Amino acid sequence: MSLTIGSPAPDFTLKNQHGEEVALASFKGKKNVVVLFIPFSFTGTCTGELCAMRDDLAAFQNDDVELLAVSCDSMFTQKVFAEQEGYKFSVLSDFWPHGAVSKAYGIFDEALGCAIRGTFIVDKQGVLRWQVVNAIGVARNIADYKAALAAL
Repeated sequence: MSLTIGSPAPDFTLKNQHGEEVALASFKGKKNVVVLFIPFSFTGTCTGELCAMRDDLAAFQNDDVELLAVSCDSMFTQKVFAEQEGYKFSVLSDFWPHGAVSKAYGIFDEALGCAIRGTFIVDKQGVLRWQVVNAIGVARNIADYKAALAAL
């Protein structure tokens, strides 16, 4: 695994698909955060995972939880991707400096130039409470996220 459970989550500020800056720290004291890294927008597994989140969004974006999807694609790519798929959550661009946030979370693949498939749950105090990291081609199970959030 990339980070230590119980440690402060690396803070970041990235632009979403609308060009707005989103900071992890802005949710401190307010919401738990699901930070979901995908390798590439518009690819089958990544699209499938985010569409599953979209279709069950109330579980991942509500008064207690915020969903932040992240890839190393540009903000412009994220905009088209989010519009095409109907994502109503932030799709963040870790484009420049390329992969800096993915690197901070220990999941950047230098050879491919992208994040591998990692999900991190950060509690309202900014502490990492749960994580799962899968290989690029291996989809994650969103039921695991629900169980981790229920345990907070």
